[in-house]
Amino acid sequence: MSNLVQLKVNQAIEILKEKRIDLWLTFVRETSAGGDPVIPLIYGHDLTWQSALMITRKGETYAILGHFEAGTARNTGAYQTIVPYHDAISRSLLHTLERIYPRQIALNYSRNDVHADGLSHGLYQLLIDYFDDTPWEQRIVSAESIIGALRGRKLPEEIALIRAAIKTTEEIYERTFATIEEGMTEREISQFMQAQLAEFGVEAAWELEHCPIVGAGPASPVGHVGPTDTPIKRGQIVHFDFGVRQEGYCSDIQRVVYFLDGHEESPPEEVQKGFNTVIRAIEEAVKAMKPGVTGVEVDRVARGVITSAGYPEYKYATGHHLGRSAHDGAGILGPLWERYGETPNYALEAGNVFTVEPGLMVPGYGYIGVEEDVLVTESGTEFLSTPQTELILR
Repeated sequence: MSNLVQLKVNQAIEILKEKRIDLWLTFVRETSAGGDPVIPLIYGHDLTWQSALMITRKGETYAILGHFEAGTARNTGAYQTIVPYHDAISRSLLHTLERIYPRQIALNYSRNDVHADGLSHGLYQLLIDYFDDTPWEQRIVSAESIIGALRGRKLPEEIALIRAAIKTTEEIYERTFATIEEGMTEREISQFMQAQLAEFGVEAAWELEHCPIVGAGPASPVGHVGPTDTPIKRGQIVHFDFGVRQEGYCSDIQRVVYFLDGHEESPPEEVQKGFNTVIRAIEEAVKAMKPGVTGVEVDRVARGVITSAGYPEYKYATGHHLGRSAHDGAGILGPLWERYGETPNYALEAGNVFTVEPGLMVPGYGYIGVEEDVLVTESGTEFLSTPQTELILR
């Protein structure tokens, strides 16, 4: 991944030029205990002692860190100047700041984006102490826009890794749909899919306890919840939410299966209507997705299709960024609810990879949620996942 780290650091320099910010400073310690989410992008390893990764819009890159980690920093190939220290970082940090003399110092805090909020309060206080009797405290700004752009604008190499994760996910789904049968429990299906993770040599895209999410019928809880011993019954919907992490990048895909009752040759009208409504909501949302459109505008389109068909609105965002995490920070395709802050107002950009995942409940049958992974391009969108356009029938 070192080559990818180099590419992302180079991308960060271009973003700093665009944002007209002189210096981006990532300040961390003991990242294995609670690391800054940006570290995998711009460094790729854990850091132990207090460490400062500094990137300037002039293209200078510095790594100030404990002497035991200097070799690893050099091996990334991303940092031109390695400054190892023994007992205290403050002297080297302040000396480097004097050398750069930035007008702005972007730090990793954000009220909106958790992936841009990696600087702990304690480390912030420590920096302020180090900045005593200097001009640097007055020059601090948030790095939210830098990190949002860096995470959101996927490089071709990152898109290729996401495609590979999606391909693996779809193969596991195909094996699962060929295996599941009436009477199997949610837990048994989950165990089968998790065994596939091991066979493919990949990880779950989120907490293993509920990856996959399997919902059999109308009584199964909807949301981030682990599978139960509820069995599949005919005449019911089985809903899946599943993704993998492969070579550091994730997929996130939902699928729906309907188990025909003994006398049925096709799904009931209410099930088919619900499925068609969800698919139409996805298609209309994807049509609306292009650079410059905000997430709230896309969400409004999808949400409107669901509610116009007579269903209650779903109580979550229509979609989120996908990348190194299943929920990859920056903007969302969501409504202007307090819990989302300003993230629905972020504009889509070319290179963004989003999920699109409206859903609805069909009383008596179960939950219909379909989720596709979509790339925003200069001219519109491209499906990275193979869209589900028909109910899978068993």
